[in-house]
Amino acid sequence: MPKKKYTFIDLFAGCGGLSEGFLQTGRFEALAHVEWEKPMVDTLRNRLVTKWGESESSALKKVVLFDIQKTEELIKGSWSDDSILKYGNYNSDIVKKRGLKGVVGKKHVDLIIGGPPCQAYSIHGRATDKNSMQNDYRNYLFESFCKVVDAFRPDLFVFENVGGLLSAKPGGIPVRSRIYNAFTDIGYIIRTPEDMPKALYNAVDFNVPQNRPRVIIVGIKHDTNYSLDELYSSIEKEQTPNFHLTVRDAIGKLPALYPLPKPIKEGRIVHSHQFNPDPEITQHEARNHGARERQIFKEWVEKDMNHMCHQEMIDYYFHKTGHKTLYQKYKSLEWDKPSHTIVAHLSKDGYMFIHPDPKQERSITIREAACLMTFPMDFQFLGSTPYNYKMIGNAVPVNFAKAIATGLYKLIDKKR
Repeated sequence: MPKKKYTFIDLFAGCGGLSEGFLQTGRFEALAHVEWEKPMVDTLRNRLVTKWGESESSALKKVVLFDIQKTEELIKGSWSDDSILKYGNYNSDIVKKRGLKGVVGKKHVDLIIGGPPCQAYSIHGRATDKNSMQNDYRNYLFESFCKVVDAFRPDLFVFENVGGLLSAKPGGIPVRSRIYNAFTDIGYIIRTPEDMPKALYNAVDFNVPQNRPRVIIVGIKHDTNYSLDELYSSIEKEQTPNFHLTVRDAIGKLPALYPLPKPIKEGRIVHSHQFNPDPEITQHEARNHGARERQIFKEWVEKDMNHMCHQEMIDYYFHKTGHKTLYQKYKSLEWDKPSHTIVAHLSKDGYMFIHPDPKQERSITIREAACLMTFPMDFQFLGSTPYNYKMIGNAVPVNFAKAIATGLYKLIDKKR
């Protein structure tokens, strides 16, 4: 007899890393996904059709392209003229008229999952912003998440974000206190601000070849028979702390892409490296890198320059480029270690993600970034190259999401 599938809504869904992990367990059914950037929406819709058996009309209905800050319209529909003008052509009629309530229909929502954009909470983001992200609207996107939870009253929710959330203080008030108050006010139990640091986990302990610390806030509706300790304990049982995947495990078997003797130009596109020789492996093409960049990449890896002190790195950058900086500009992956955190900045350049083979003299490809995030090889990212890197860097690693989902359904099964 088939086991029951639990239903979820995914907010701030991006290209679908969190949804992918939940769906891979075979124990969850997605009712809706909400995202406001079109390349991510296109990517997620395509995945639902090509992998998860949704029809195109169903994927159009379930994956909602909309600004979650317009929360009432998102939940109830009856979109304003401005919303219809901006998002109408990219959504089904049911969501425009009846919102998420119309998409979900009479089905009970067991979970709401998601991770609001993390830039406002990230320590690096605060360090590089003149106002320390104090005025960034993304500080308060959890409020929209909270409103959707209140509207659908799921038994549980899962809220994923960066470790910097624990120290962020927009408006001088710790954001973890704001989050705690928002969810307790609507009748959900979450860890107290004092206990929230216990919810910090590293994806590397969940079969992800990447050091990626993240806060996982689990919330429980007050009238359910779960406890926070039980839920976190069930998730923690999915950890493999004594076994960590490495960069070699993730990308070591992908075809090498060596620099060409002379760049090739195709229209406006310049190719500095060999083309991917294996057509079955998609989105594995090197970025164009100039001669100076290639020389830097080669030297950086050969001399193991990751281990220089910070000032030496700053001096090296000035020596090579003539430009001043306060921050490290280059970093290479290391074969026999997990990767450092994959970030959306890859959309701008790959200097902090130099391939560990000095002979290849390049940064990582879209497919390599995806492998380090444990996206399956058949997962296709739609949109421009910068957007592909951005959506991968902003995603939840699939294996991490799957581990969370597995821990949750095992406990839910026991309680029902």
